[in-house]
Amino acid sequence: MAIKNAYLLDLLARTEKRNPGEPEFIQAVTEVLSTLEPVIEKRQDLVDAGVLERLVEPERQIIFRVPWIDDNGKPHVNRGFRVQFNSAIGPYKGGIRLHPSVNLGIIKFLGFEQTFKNSLTTLPMGGGKGGSDFDPKGKSDNEIMNFCQSFMTELYRHIGADVDVPAGDIGVGAREVGYMFGQYKRIRDEWVGVLTGKGLTYGGSLARKEATGFGLCYFTKEMLTANGTSFEGKTVLVSGSGHVAIYACQKATEFGAKVVAMSDSNGYIYDKNGIDLDCIKQIKEVERKRISEYVKYHADAEYHEGCKGIWTIPCDIALPCATQNEIDGESAKILVKNGCKVVSEGANMPSTPEAIDTYLSNGLLYGPAKAANAGGVATSGLEMSQNSLRLSWSFDEVDERLKGIMKSIFKACDEASKEYGMPGNYMAGANIAGFIKVAEAMKAQGNV
Repeated sequence: MAIKNAYLLDLLARTEKRNPGEPEFIQAVTEVLSTLEPVIEKRQDLVDAGVLERLVEPERQIIFRVPWIDDNGKPHVNRGFRVQFNSAIGPYKGGIRLHPSVNLGIIKFLGFEQTFKNSLTTLPMGGGKGGSDFDPKGKSDNEIMNFCQSFMTELYRHIGADVDVPAGDIGVGAREVGYMFGQYKRIRDEWVGVLTGKGLTYGGSLARKEATGFGLCYFTKEMLTANGTSFEGKTVLVSGSGHVAIYACQKATEFGAKVVAMSDSNGYIYDKNGIDLDCIKQIKEVERKRISEYVKYHADAEYHEGCKGIWTIPCDIALPCATQNEIDGESAKILVKNGCKVVSEGANMPSTPEAIDTYLSNGLLYGPAKAANAGGVATSGLEMSQNSLRLSWSFDEVDERLKGIMKSIFKACDEASKEYGMPGNYMAGANIAGFIKVAEAMKAQGNV
């Protein structure tokens, strides 16, 4: 969607000038601004209050050195980040990503997206994100512990249960969260719910690891139902093979679909009989091996090098759950040509602008990440609530609350898209609904 409003064009130009070399952040800002024109035309008060100028500028950007020692006694140095983007509706909330690709621009894009996503959940959480260019692959438990403790030795100064509550993301699971939480507790000498995604024995929430994948399917189910269809009998592609992908695969299958492909950063598998999820869990969650191992257990399945090829498989529904910009314009056109009718995003910003234009111009149902994958942070918010109350809810209680949140997110997207003249455009609806709540809070709190 091209921006026509002169004020928004000027704001985008200024944002690009102030953030050179950060294409992911500029992409995220452009996408949001392109859908806010009808809001800006109706709400001059938000323009006069400078809400948008403040919204595209993080409240705080922290960069720090992370020294650690490997098992051979050799010192290493990585770079750590925490971007506290917006605290208008609650303490900063967002994951920590450990991956060689991490840089300031990526963390800013994730924090910006998180602001809107958290707003949509209806829970009182602001937006933030953090991470490091440390690569956990191939590292021993001891090396990962050394890194995580060093990372938290700096980060602890900037976070707190009512200030900033990090969680996991790519490369950060229960193991890494445990090491970070232990170091925070050691330094601060206090037990508070400062991290989410914790182990169940020390304050974690049931259903947390399932939440993003389950939430994705709950949102997609609502979107399908509103448009007169369902998961039943549909062929589904799920990219990725981490927690989001695994539990999206599980829930889609429970809803009557057949998932035929999954992937990792090396390549993808295609199983025409439907993915054996127990096999995937064994390979990825227990053995921590590559997805290529799948064909050793299922000889009639296919493994292909390179993950982009997964989008060439004919499907009804595509659920990208791997990483940003994994579906480009070319892949989107192939999906459309092969009969795909629905794309719903489990990863953060997995579709390029060209891909999104292709979805919308061809009438696909499109569930944008900031709405469709909000189940993870929603359940993190529920973990924060349980920690504050010193309670632990059952799996079914958490899952039921998650379903309710995802239903309310779809309803907010649907209603906003209709109110502002773009019915069925759930990307615009998500951006508008998320923006208005944050903007109203910012305006009410003054020029801060």
